[in-house]
Amino acid sequence: MNKIEVLKAEKDGLDIKESIARYAELGWEAIPEDDIQRLKWYGIFLRNPTPGFFMIRVRIPGGRTTTEQMRTLAHIAKTHGNGVLDLTTRQQFQLRQLKIEHVPEVFRLMEESGLCSLQTGMDNVRNIMTCPVAGLTAQETMDTTDLVRRLTQELTGNRAYSNLPRKFNMAITGCPDNCLHLETQDLALVPASLEGPEGLVSGFNILAGGKLGSGGYRIATPLDVFVTPMEVVAVTGAILRVFRDHGCRESRTTARLAFLLDDWGEERFRLEVQREVGWELARAGTDVRKKTVNEHLGIYRQKDARLNYIGLKIPVGRIQADDLEGIARLAEIYGTGEIRLAANQAMVIPNVNDNVLGDLTEEPLLKRFLYNPTPVQKGLVSCVGSDYCNLAVIETKSRAVETAKRVEALIGIEMKPITMHWSGCPAGCGNHLVADVGLLGKKIKIKGEVVEAVDVFVGGRSGPDPKPAIKLLEDVPCDRLPEVLSGILPFHSREKMHRTKAKTLSKRHPPGRARDPERTASVPSDHTHALFASQQV
Repeated sequence: MNKIEVLKAEKDGLDIKESIARYAELGWEAIPEDDIQRLKWYGIFLRNPTPGFFMIRVRIPGGRTTTEQMRTLAHIAKTHGNGVLDLTTRQQFQLRQLKIEHVPEVFRLMEESGLCSLQTGMDNVRNIMTCPVAGLTAQETMDTTDLVRRLTQELTGNRAYSNLPRKFNMAITGCPDNCLHLETQDLALVPASLEGPEGLVSGFNILAGGKLGSGGYRIATPLDVFVTPMEVVAVTGAILRVFRDHGCRESRTTARLAFLLDDWGEERFRLEVQREVGWELARAGTDVRKKTVNEHLGIYRQKDARLNYIGLKIPVGRIQADDLEGIARLAEIYGTGEIRLAANQAMVIPNVNDNVLGDLTEEPLLKRFLYNPTPVQKGLVSCVGSDYCNLAVIETKSRAVETAKRVEALIGIEMKPITMHWSGCPAGCGNHLVADVGLLGKKIKIKGEVVEAVDVFVGGRSGPDPKPAIKLLEDVPCDRLPEVLSGILPFHSREKMHRTKAKTLSKRHPPGRARDPERTASVPSDHTHALFASQQV
Protein backbone atom coordinates (compact mmCIF):
# COMPACT_ATOMS: atom_id res chain seq x y z
CA MET A 1 0.00 0.00 0.00
CA ASN A 2 1.10 3.58 -0.57
CA LYS A 3 1.75 5.80 2.46
CA ILE A 4 -1.74 7.35 2.41
CA GLU A 5 -3.32 3.89 2.54
CA VAL A 6 -1.04 3.02 5.46
CA LEU A 7 -2.13 6.03 7.50
CA LYS A 8 -5.79 5.35 6.67
CA ALA A 9 -5.39 1.75 7.87
CA GLU A 10 -3.98 3.02 11.15
CA LYS A 11 -6.81 5.51 11.81
CA ASP A 12 -9.87 6.65 9.89
CA GLY A 13 -9.56 10.22 8.70
CA LEU A 14 -12.78 11.17 10.51
CA ASP A 15 -11.08 10.40 13.83
CA ILE A 16 -8.86 13.48 13.52
CA LYS A 17 -11.65 15.69 14.84
CA GLU A 18 -10.84 14.87 18.45
CA SER A 19 -7.26 16.13 17.96
CA ILE A 20 -8.05 19.51 16.38
CA ALA A 21 -8.53 21.35 19.70
CA ARG A 22 -5.25 19.92 21.04
CA TYR A 23 -3.31 21.02 17.95
CA ALA A 24 -4.92 24.45 18.26
CA GLU A 25 -3.22 24.73 21.66
CA LEU A 26 0.11 23.21 20.63
CA GLY A 27 0.55 25.05 17.32
CA TRP A 28 1.00 23.87 13.74
CA GLU A 29 4.59 22.68 14.12
CA ALA A 30 3.44 20.06 16.64
CA ILE A 31 1.21 18.33 14.09
CA PRO A 32 2.81 15.12 12.75
CA GLU A 33 2.82 14.57 8.99
CA ASP A 34 0.21 11.81 9.11
CA ASP A 35 -2.22 14.11 10.90
CA ILE A 36 -1.47 16.94 8.47
CA GLN A 37 -2.95 14.56 5.90
CA ARG A 38 -5.85 13.50 8.14
CA LEU A 39 -6.85 17.13 8.73
CA LYS A 40 -7.94 17.17 5.08
CA TRP A 41 -10.87 14.95 6.05
CA TYR A 42 -12.18 18.08 7.78
CA GLY A 43 -11.23 20.37 4.92
CA ILE A 44 -8.11 21.81 6.64
CA PHE A 45 -5.07 22.12 4.37
CA LEU A 46 -1.58 23.29 5.33
CA ARG A 47 -0.36 25.39 2.40
CA ASN A 48 3.37 25.09 1.66
CA PRO A 49 3.63 28.53 -0.01
CA THR A 50 2.41 30.08 3.27
CA PRO A 51 4.10 28.09 6.12
CA GLY A 52 2.07 28.01 9.31
CA PHE A 53 -1.14 29.02 7.55
CA PHE A 54 -4.02 26.79 6.54
CA MET A 55 -6.77 26.87 3.94
CA ILE A 56 -10.28 25.68 4.83
CA ARG A 57 -12.50 24.44 2.03
CA VAL A 58 -16.17 24.88 2.85
CA ARG A 59 -18.74 22.33 1.70
CA ILE A 60 -21.72 24.05 0.07
CA PRO A 61 -23.94 21.31 -1.45
CA GLY A 62 -25.17 22.32 -4.88
CA GLY A 63 -23.79 25.82 -4.34
CA ARG A 64 -26.99 26.77 -2.52
CA THR A 65 -26.38 29.17 0.35
CA THR A 66 -27.77 32.13 2.27
CA THR A 67 -26.71 35.69 2.97
CA GLU A 68 -26.21 34.77 6.63
CA GLN A 69 -23.76 32.05 5.62
CA MET A 70 -21.91 34.37 3.25
CA ARG A 71 -21.61 36.98 6.00
CA THR A 72 -20.22 34.31 8.30
CA LEU A 73 -17.54 33.38 5.78
CA ALA A 74 -16.71 37.04 5.15
CA HIS A 75 -16.40 37.61 8.91
CA ILE A 76 -14.10 34.60 9.29
CA ALA A 77 -11.95 35.76 6.37
CA LYS A 78 -11.54 39.24 7.87
CA THR A 79 -11.14 38.19 11.49
CA HIS A 80 -9.01 35.06 11.19
CA GLY A 81 -7.74 35.03 7.59
CA ASN A 82 -6.37 37.52 5.11
CA GLY A 83 -9.73 38.85 3.93
CA VAL A 84 -9.63 36.87 0.67
CA LEU A 85 -11.99 34.09 -0.43
CA ASP A 86 -11.79 31.93 -3.54
CA LEU A 87 -14.90 30.61 -5.28
CA THR A 88 -13.99 27.22 -6.76
CA THR A 89 -15.19 25.30 -9.81
CA ARG A 90 -17.03 22.94 -7.41
CA GLN A 91 -19.46 25.61 -6.12
CA GLN A 92 -17.71 26.16 -2.80
CA PHE A 93 -15.52 28.71 -1.05
CA GLN A 94 -11.97 28.44 0.24
CA LEU A 95 -10.83 30.54 3.20
CA ARG A 96 -7.19 31.66 3.17
CA GLN A 97 -4.33 32.01 5.66
CA LEU A 98 -5.96 30.72 8.83
CA LYS A 99 -3.94 29.65 11.85
CA ILE A 100 -4.59 26.29 13.50
CA GLU A 101 -5.29 28.02 16.83
CA HIS A 102 -8.31 29.71 15.27
CA VAL A 103 -9.82 26.59 13.68
CA PRO A 104 -12.06 25.58 16.63
CA GLU A 105 -13.63 29.05 16.64
CA VAL A 106 -13.95 29.01 12.86
CA PHE A 107 -15.74 25.67 13.03
CA ARG A 108 -18.04 26.98 15.74
CA LEU A 109 -19.01 29.99 13.63
CA MET A 110 -19.60 27.86 10.54
CA GLU A 111 -21.69 25.33 12.46
CA GLU A 112 -23.90 28.08 13.86
CA SER A 113 -24.75 29.20 10.33
CA GLY A 114 -25.24 25.67 8.97
CA LEU A 115 -21.89 25.31 7.20
CA CYS A 116 -19.12 22.73 7.48
CA SER A 117 -15.92 21.65 5.74
CA LEU A 118 -16.36 17.92 6.35
CA GLN A 119 -14.71 15.63 3.79
CA THR A 120 -13.83 18.31 1.26
CA GLY A 121 -10.37 16.83 0.82
CA MET A 122 -8.60 13.49 0.39
CA ASP A 123 -10.35 10.22 -0.39
CA ASN A 124 -13.95 11.26 0.04
CA VAL A 125 -17.01 12.27 -1.95
CA ARG A 126 -16.32 15.96 -2.52
CA ASN A 127 -18.90 18.74 -2.70
CA ILE A 128 -21.87 17.46 -4.73
CA MET A 129 -22.71 19.79 -7.59
CA THR A 130 -25.95 20.70 -9.29
CA CYS A 131 -27.35 23.45 -11.51
CA PRO A 132 -26.99 26.80 -9.68
CA VAL A 133 -30.55 27.77 -10.66
CA ALA A 134 -32.20 24.47 -9.73
CA GLY A 135 -35.84 25.08 -8.93
CA LEU A 136 -35.88 28.49 -10.61
CA THR A 137 -36.03 27.72 -14.31
CA ALA A 138 -38.85 26.21 -16.32
CA GLN A 139 -36.27 24.57 -18.61
CA GLU A 140 -35.21 21.91 -16.10
CA THR A 141 -36.65 18.40 -16.06
CA MET A 142 -36.68 18.41 -12.26
CA ASP A 143 -35.33 20.31 -9.25
CA THR A 144 -32.45 18.24 -7.83
CA THR A 145 -31.92 20.35 -4.70
CA ASP A 146 -33.49 17.76 -2.39
CA LEU A 147 -31.51 14.92 -3.98
CA VAL A 148 -28.26 16.82 -3.36
CA ARG A 149 -29.30 17.29 0.27
CA ARG A 150 -30.20 13.61 0.71
CA LEU A 151 -26.98 12.43 -0.92
CA THR A 152 -24.90 14.77 1.24
CA GLN A 153 -26.61 13.53 4.41
CA GLU A 154 -26.11 9.90 3.41
CA LEU A 155 -22.47 10.11 2.32
CA THR A 156 -20.76 12.63 4.61
CA GLY A 157 -19.82 11.57 8.12
CA ASN A 158 -20.57 7.98 7.10
CA ARG A 159 -17.57 5.69 7.67
CA ALA A 160 -18.79 3.39 4.94
CA TYR A 161 -17.62 6.08 2.49
CA SER A 162 -14.77 7.82 4.35
CA ASN A 163 -12.02 5.56 3.01
CA LEU A 164 -12.30 5.46 -0.77
CA PRO A 165 -9.26 4.63 -2.92
CA ARG A 166 -9.13 8.24 -4.12
CA LYS A 167 -11.23 11.40 -4.27
CA PHE A 168 -14.68 11.16 -5.84
CA ASN A 169 -16.27 14.06 -7.72
CA MET A 170 -19.99 13.94 -8.27
CA ALA A 171 -22.75 16.00 -9.91
CA ILE A 172 -26.48 15.52 -10.41
CA THR A 173 -28.71 17.85 -12.38
CA GLY A 174 -32.03 18.22 -14.11
CA CYS A 175 -30.74 21.16 -16.14
CA PRO A 176 -30.53 20.57 -19.92
CA ASP A 177 -28.21 23.56 -20.49
CA ASN A 178 -24.84 21.89 -19.76
CA CYS A 179 -23.96 24.38 -17.02
CA LEU A 180 -21.74 21.80 -15.29
CA HIS A 181 -18.79 19.90 -16.73
CA LEU A 182 -20.54 16.58 -16.19
CA GLU A 183 -18.13 14.52 -18.30
CA THR A 184 -15.25 15.42 -15.93
CA GLN A 185 -16.96 13.84 -12.91
CA ASP A 186 -16.30 10.43 -11.38
CA LEU A 187 -20.09 10.10 -11.29
CA ALA A 188 -22.59 12.27 -13.14
CA LEU A 189 -26.35 11.85 -13.18
CA VAL A 190 -27.62 13.64 -16.28
CA PRO A 191 -31.25 14.47 -17.14
CA ALA A 192 -32.94 11.73 -19.15
CA SER A 193 -36.36 10.22 -19.85
CA LEU A 194 -37.50 6.64 -20.23
CA GLU A 195 -40.70 5.23 -21.67
CA GLY A 196 -42.26 3.05 -18.99
CA PRO A 197 -45.47 1.03 -18.64
CA GLU A 198 -47.30 4.11 -17.36
CA GLY A 199 -45.80 6.60 -19.76
CA LEU A 200 -42.69 8.79 -19.93
CA VAL A 201 -40.60 8.83 -16.73
CA SER A 202 -38.12 11.59 -15.90
CA GLY A 203 -34.89 10.57 -14.24
CA PHE A 204 -31.17 10.31 -14.92
CA ASN A 205 -28.70 8.45 -17.09
CA ILE A 206 -25.44 7.63 -15.34
CA LEU A 207 -21.99 8.61 -16.59
CA ALA A 208 -18.93 7.38 -14.72
CA GLY A 209 -15.15 7.57 -14.74
CA GLY A 210 -14.59 11.16 -15.78
CA LYS A 211 -11.49 12.94 -14.59
CA LEU A 212 -9.02 15.68 -15.33
CA GLY A 213 -5.57 15.90 -13.75
CA SER A 214 -2.44 14.01 -14.75
CA GLY A 215 -2.95 11.82 -17.78
CA GLY A 216 -5.42 14.28 -19.25
CA TYR A 217 -9.17 14.47 -19.65
CA ARG A 218 -10.89 11.10 -19.49
CA ILE A 219 -14.44 11.63 -20.63
CA ALA A 220 -16.97 9.98 -18.33
CA THR A 221 -18.56 7.06 -20.13
CA PRO A 222 -22.19 5.88 -20.03
CA LEU A 223 -22.95 2.94 -17.73
CA ASP A 224 -26.15 2.26 -19.70
CA VAL A 225 -28.17 2.81 -16.53
CA PHE A 226 -31.32 4.84 -15.94
CA VAL A 227 -32.37 5.69 -12.39
CA THR A 228 -35.46 7.39 -11.04
CA PRO A 229 -35.16 10.04 -8.31
CA MET A 230 -36.24 7.42 -5.75
CA GLU A 231 -33.33 5.17 -6.76
CA VAL A 232 -30.57 7.80 -6.80
CA VAL A 233 -29.29 7.46 -3.22
CA ALA A 234 -29.24 3.66 -3.22
CA VAL A 235 -27.55 3.32 -6.62
CA THR A 236 -24.99 6.00 -5.76
CA GLY A 237 -24.13 4.14 -2.56
CA ALA A 238 -23.72 0.89 -4.49
CA ILE A 239 -21.37 2.55 -7.00
CA LEU A 240 -19.26 3.95 -4.18
CA ARG A 241 -19.04 0.59 -2.41
CA VAL A 242 -17.92 -1.15 -5.59
CA PHE A 243 -15.25 1.52 -6.05
CA ARG A 244 -14.27 1.30 -2.37
CA ASP A 245 -13.85 -2.47 -2.44
CA HIS A 246 -12.26 -2.92 -5.87
CA GLY A 247 -10.45 0.32 -6.71
CA CYS A 248 -6.66 0.41 -6.87
CA ARG A 249 -4.91 1.18 -3.57
CA GLU A 250 -1.30 0.56 -4.61
CA SER A 251 -0.66 3.74 -6.62
CA ARG A 252 -2.25 7.12 -6.00
CA THR A 253 -1.87 8.03 -9.67
CA THR A 254 -4.02 5.09 -10.84
CA ALA A 255 -6.60 5.03 -8.04
CA ARG A 256 -9.45 7.11 -9.52
CA LEU A 257 -12.63 5.35 -10.63
CA ALA A 258 -11.56 5.91 -14.25
CA PHE A 259 -8.82 3.31 -13.91
CA LEU A 260 -11.15 0.66 -12.48
CA LEU A 261 -13.52 1.24 -15.41
CA ASP A 262 -10.65 1.00 -17.88
CA ASP A 263 -9.59 -2.27 -16.26
CA TRP A 264 -13.04 -3.86 -16.03
CA GLY A 265 -15.02 -2.19 -18.80
CA GLU A 266 -18.37 -0.48 -18.30
CA GLU A 267 -20.49 -3.63 -18.63
CA ARG A 268 -18.70 -5.56 -15.88
CA PHE A 269 -18.81 -2.50 -13.63
CA ARG A 270 -22.54 -2.15 -14.34
CA LEU A 271 -23.15 -5.79 -13.37
CA GLU A 272 -21.15 -5.38 -10.13
CA VAL A 273 -23.23 -2.33 -9.22
CA GLN A 274 -26.42 -4.22 -10.01
CA ARG A 275 -25.31 -7.08 -7.76
CA GLU A 276 -24.49 -4.62 -4.98
CA VAL A 277 -27.74 -2.67 -5.20
CA GLY A 278 -29.85 -5.83 -5.28
CA TRP A 279 -32.22 -5.24 -8.20
CA GLU A 280 -32.06 -5.20 -11.99
CA LEU A 281 -31.03 -1.80 -13.23
CA ALA A 282 -32.95 -0.22 -16.08
CA ARG A 283 -31.06 0.42 -19.29
CA ALA A 284 -30.30 4.04 -20.18
CA GLY A 285 -33.07 6.33 -21.37
CA THR A 286 -32.95 9.28 -23.74
CA ASP A 287 -30.47 12.02 -22.84
CA VAL A 288 -32.50 15.26 -22.85
CA ARG A 289 -29.62 17.71 -22.65
CA LYS A 290 -29.31 20.39 -25.30
CA LYS A 291 -26.24 20.73 -27.47
CA THR A 292 -25.82 24.36 -26.44
CA VAL A 293 -24.38 25.75 -23.21
CA ASN A 294 -25.92 28.26 -20.80
CA GLU A 295 -23.98 28.96 -17.62
CA HIS A 296 -26.71 31.28 -16.25
CA LEU A 297 -24.77 34.52 -16.35
CA GLY A 298 -27.07 37.47 -16.96
CA ILE A 299 -30.71 38.23 -16.17
CA TYR A 300 -33.31 35.49 -16.67
CA ARG A 301 -37.01 35.07 -16.00
CA GLN A 302 -37.88 32.46 -13.36
CA LYS A 303 -40.80 30.02 -13.31
CA ASP A 304 -42.71 32.67 -11.40
CA ALA A 305 -43.18 35.25 -14.14
CA ARG A 306 -42.83 38.14 -11.68
CA LEU A 307 -39.35 37.08 -10.55
CA ASN A 308 -35.88 37.01 -12.07
CA TYR A 309 -32.47 35.66 -11.22
CA ILE A 310 -29.29 37.55 -12.01
CA GLY A 311 -25.96 35.78 -12.51
CA LEU A 312 -22.88 37.84 -11.62
CA LYS A 313 -19.36 37.02 -12.76
CA ILE A 314 -16.75 36.89 -9.96
CA PRO A 315 -13.54 37.51 -11.93
CA VAL A 316 -11.44 34.30 -11.67
CA GLY A 317 -13.38 33.45 -8.49
CA ARG A 318 -11.41 35.69 -6.13
CA ILE A 319 -13.37 38.07 -3.91
CA GLN A 320 -12.61 40.29 -0.93
CA ALA A 321 -14.63 39.75 2.24
CA ASP A 322 -16.09 43.27 2.07
CA ASP A 323 -17.35 42.62 -1.46
CA LEU A 324 -18.90 39.31 -0.42
CA GLU A 325 -20.76 41.16 2.33
CA GLY A 326 -21.85 43.69 -0.30
CA ILE A 327 -23.33 40.99 -2.54
CA ALA A 328 -25.08 39.49 0.50
CA ARG A 329 -26.59 42.91 1.21
CA LEU A 330 -27.90 43.16 -2.36
CA ALA A 331 -29.42 39.67 -2.12
CA GLU A 332 -31.34 40.78 0.98
CA ILE A 333 -32.46 44.15 -0.39
CA TYR A 334 -33.53 42.94 -3.84
CA GLY A 335 -34.00 39.19 -3.35
CA THR A 336 -35.00 36.84 -0.56
CA GLY A 337 -31.68 36.37 1.25
CA GLU A 338 -30.54 33.49 -0.95
CA ILE A 339 -27.36 33.18 -3.04
CA ARG A 340 -26.32 30.44 -5.46
CA LEU A 341 -22.72 29.61 -6.39
CA ALA A 342 -21.93 28.50 -9.95
CA ALA A 343 -19.18 26.25 -11.32
CA ASN A 344 -18.00 28.96 -13.72
CA GLN A 345 -16.96 31.16 -10.76
CA ALA A 346 -20.14 33.19 -10.67
CA MET A 347 -22.83 33.99 -8.08
CA VAL A 348 -26.57 34.06 -8.66
CA ILE A 349 -29.05 36.28 -6.82
CA PRO A 350 -32.53 34.71 -7.25
CA ASN A 351 -36.06 35.96 -6.67
CA VAL A 352 -35.58 39.55 -7.81
CA ASN A 353 -38.95 41.20 -8.45
CA ASP A 354 -39.54 43.06 -11.70
CA ASN A 355 -40.20 46.34 -9.91
CA VAL A 356 -36.72 46.44 -8.30
CA LEU A 357 -34.67 44.77 -11.05
CA GLY A 358 -33.68 48.08 -12.62
CA ASP A 359 -32.47 49.44 -9.29
CA LEU A 360 -30.34 46.34 -8.72
CA THR A 361 -28.62 46.68 -12.09
CA GLU A 362 -27.65 50.27 -11.20
CA GLU A 363 -25.93 49.28 -7.95
CA PRO A 364 -22.23 50.33 -7.95
CA LEU A 365 -21.10 46.82 -6.99
CA LEU A 366 -22.52 45.49 -10.26
CA LYS A 367 -20.07 47.66 -12.16
CA ARG A 368 -17.33 45.31 -10.94
CA PHE A 369 -19.25 42.03 -10.67
CA LEU A 370 -20.96 42.07 -14.03
CA TYR A 371 -24.10 40.37 -15.24
CA ASN A 372 -23.12 41.25 -18.82
CA PRO A 373 -19.35 40.68 -19.00
CA THR A 374 -17.40 40.88 -22.24
CA PRO A 375 -17.04 37.70 -24.34
CA VAL A 376 -13.59 36.87 -22.95
CA GLN A 377 -14.35 37.86 -19.35
CA LYS A 378 -17.58 35.84 -19.36
CA GLY A 379 -15.83 32.52 -19.85
CA LEU A 380 -12.70 33.27 -17.81
CA VAL A 381 -11.90 30.66 -15.12
CA SER A 382 -8.75 30.11 -13.12
CA CYS A 383 -7.39 27.76 -10.50
CA VAL A 384 -5.76 29.14 -7.35
CA GLY A 385 -2.23 29.39 -8.75
CA SER A 386 1.17 29.42 -7.09
CA ASP A 387 0.46 32.15 -4.55
CA TYR A 388 -1.45 29.63 -2.39
CA CYS A 389 -1.09 26.21 -4.04
CA ASN A 390 2.18 24.28 -3.78
CA LEU A 391 1.37 22.24 -6.91
CA ALA A 392 0.93 25.21 -9.23
CA VAL A 393 4.07 26.30 -11.07
CA ILE A 394 2.79 29.71 -12.19
CA GLU A 395 0.61 32.46 -10.75
CA THR A 396 -2.71 32.19 -12.57
CA LYS A 397 -5.43 34.50 -11.26
CA SER A 398 -3.89 37.92 -11.82
CA ARG A 399 -2.28 36.70 -15.06
CA ALA A 400 -5.67 35.48 -16.30
CA VAL A 401 -7.32 38.85 -15.62
CA GLU A 402 -4.48 40.87 -17.14
CA THR A 403 -4.23 38.62 -20.20
CA ALA A 404 -7.98 38.87 -20.84
CA LYS A 405 -7.83 42.68 -20.65
CA ARG A 406 -4.87 42.88 -23.00
CA VAL A 407 -6.48 40.49 -25.50
CA GLU A 408 -9.63 42.61 -25.55
CA ALA A 409 -7.56 45.76 -26.01
CA LEU A 410 -5.83 44.15 -28.98
CA ILE A 411 -8.81 42.67 -30.81
CA GLY A 412 -11.83 44.44 -29.30
CA ILE A 413 -14.88 42.85 -27.72
CA GLU A 414 -17.00 42.31 -30.84
CA MET A 415 -16.68 38.53 -30.88
CA LYS A 416 -18.63 35.48 -29.80
CA PRO A 417 -18.30 34.39 -26.15
CA ILE A 418 -15.41 32.02 -25.57
CA THR A 419 -14.29 30.02 -22.54
CA MET A 420 -10.70 30.51 -21.43
CA HIS A 421 -9.56 28.36 -18.50
CA TRP A 422 -6.23 28.52 -16.65
CA SER A 423 -4.62 25.63 -14.74
CA GLY A 424 -1.39 26.21 -12.88
CA CYS A 425 -0.28 22.58 -13.12
CA PRO A 426 -1.32 19.26 -14.72
CA ALA A 427 -3.76 18.59 -11.85
CA GLY A 428 -6.11 20.64 -14.03
CA CYS A 429 -8.14 22.36 -11.31
CA GLY A 430 -8.96 25.13 -13.79
CA ASN A 431 -10.61 22.58 -16.12
CA HIS A 432 -8.41 23.75 -19.00
CA LEU A 433 -9.06 20.64 -21.13
CA VAL A 434 -12.81 21.33 -21.42
CA ALA A 435 -12.44 24.96 -22.53
CA ASP A 436 -12.44 26.59 -25.94
CA VAL A 437 -8.99 27.85 -24.98
CA GLY A 438 -7.16 26.07 -22.18
CA LEU A 439 -3.90 27.31 -20.69
CA LEU A 440 -1.62 25.01 -18.70
CA GLY A 441 1.12 26.65 -16.66
CA LYS A 442 4.77 25.65 -16.77
CA LYS A 443 8.26 27.11 -16.39
CA ILE A 444 10.62 27.46 -19.36
CA LYS A 445 14.07 28.93 -19.96
CA ILE A 446 14.66 31.81 -22.35
CA LYS A 447 18.29 32.82 -22.77
CA GLY A 448 19.13 31.15 -19.47
CA GLU A 449 16.33 32.89 -17.53
CA VAL A 450 13.44 30.89 -16.05
CA VAL A 451 10.08 32.47 -16.92
CA GLU A 452 6.41 31.58 -16.50
CA ALA A 453 4.79 30.12 -19.61
CA VAL A 454 1.82 28.08 -20.80
CA ASP A 455 0.87 25.38 -23.23
CA VAL A 456 -2.18 26.42 -25.28
CA PHE A 457 -5.01 23.94 -25.86
CA VAL A 458 -8.09 24.52 -28.03
CA GLY A 459 -11.42 22.92 -28.80
CA GLY A 460 -12.35 21.27 -25.51
CA ARG A 461 -15.93 20.86 -24.41
CA SER A 462 -18.27 18.79 -22.28
CA GLY A 463 -21.94 18.08 -22.89
CA PRO A 464 -23.70 15.50 -25.10
CA ASP A 465 -20.82 15.59 -27.60
CA PRO A 466 -17.76 15.99 -25.36
CA LYS A 467 -14.27 16.52 -26.76
CA PRO A 468 -10.89 16.93 -25.06
CA ALA A 469 -8.92 20.00 -26.02
CA ILE A 470 -5.81 19.41 -28.10
CA LYS A 471 -2.46 21.08 -27.66
CA LEU A 472 -2.01 23.74 -30.31
CA LEU A 473 1.07 25.52 -28.98
CA GLU A 474 3.53 24.95 -26.19
CA ASP A 475 6.09 26.98 -24.24
CA VAL A 476 4.38 30.32 -24.84
CA PRO A 477 5.80 32.89 -22.38
CA CYS A 478 3.03 34.49 -20.34
CA ASP A 479 4.33 37.95 -21.24
CA ARG A 480 3.76 37.17 -24.94
CA LEU A 481 0.47 35.34 -24.47
CA PRO A 482 -1.94 38.24 -25.20
CA GLU A 483 -0.36 38.82 -28.59
CA VAL A 484 -0.37 35.08 -29.32
CA LEU A 485 -4.05 34.73 -28.37
CA SER A 486 -4.98 37.81 -30.37
CA GLY A 487 -3.72 35.89 -33.41
CA ILE A 488 -5.97 32.91 -32.62
CA LEU A 489 -9.27 34.25 -31.36
CA PRO A 490 -10.39 36.43 -34.30
CA PHE A 491 -10.11 33.44 -36.63
CA HIS A 492 -11.15 30.59 -34.35
CA SER A 493 -14.73 30.72 -33.20
CA ARG A 494 -15.85 27.83 -31.00
CA GLU A 495 -17.36 26.00 -33.98
CA LYS A 496 -14.25 26.48 -36.11
CA MET A 497 -11.94 25.26 -33.37
CA HIS A 498 -14.01 22.11 -32.99
CA ARG A 499 -13.96 21.44 -36.75
CA THR A 500 -10.23 22.12 -36.96
CA LYS A 501 -9.62 19.84 -34.01
CA ALA A 502 -11.64 17.05 -35.57
CA LYS A 503 -9.57 17.25 -38.77
CA THR A 504 -6.33 17.30 -36.77
CA LEU A 505 -7.34 14.33 -34.65
CA SER A 506 -8.42 12.25 -37.64
CA LYS A 507 -4.92 12.62 -39.09
CA ARG A 508 -2.99 12.06 -35.85
CA HIS A 509 -5.14 9.45 -34.16
CA PRO A 510 -6.93 6.76 -36.18
CA PRO A 511 -10.48 5.95 -35.06
CA GLY A 512 -10.83 3.49 -32.18
CA ARG A 513 -7.64 4.44 -30.41
CA ALA A 514 -7.80 6.50 -27.23
CA ARG A 515 -5.40 9.37 -26.99
CA ASP A 516 -3.85 11.41 -24.22
CA PRO A 517 -4.41 15.15 -24.85
CA GLU A 518 -1.27 15.96 -22.87
CA ARG A 519 0.90 14.03 -25.33
CA THR A 520 0.04 15.75 -28.60
CA ALA A 521 3.09 16.75 -30.61
CA SER A 522 4.43 20.11 -29.52
CA VAL A 523 4.61 23.21 -31.71
CA PRO A 524 7.41 25.72 -31.08
CA SER A 525 6.09 29.15 -30.23
CA ASP A 526 8.39 30.72 -32.84
CA HIS A 527 6.13 29.27 -35.54
CA THR A 528 2.96 30.74 -34.05
CA HIS A 529 1.92 33.02 -36.90
CA ALA A 530 2.61 30.47 -39.61
CA LEU A 531 0.45 28.00 -37.68
CA PHE A 532 -2.41 30.50 -37.37
CA ALA A 533 -2.50 30.90 -41.14
CA SER A 534 -2.54 27.15 -41.73
CA GLN A 535 -5.26 26.53 -39.13
CA GLN A 536 -7.79 29.07 -40.40
CA VAL A 537 -11.01 27.57 -41.74
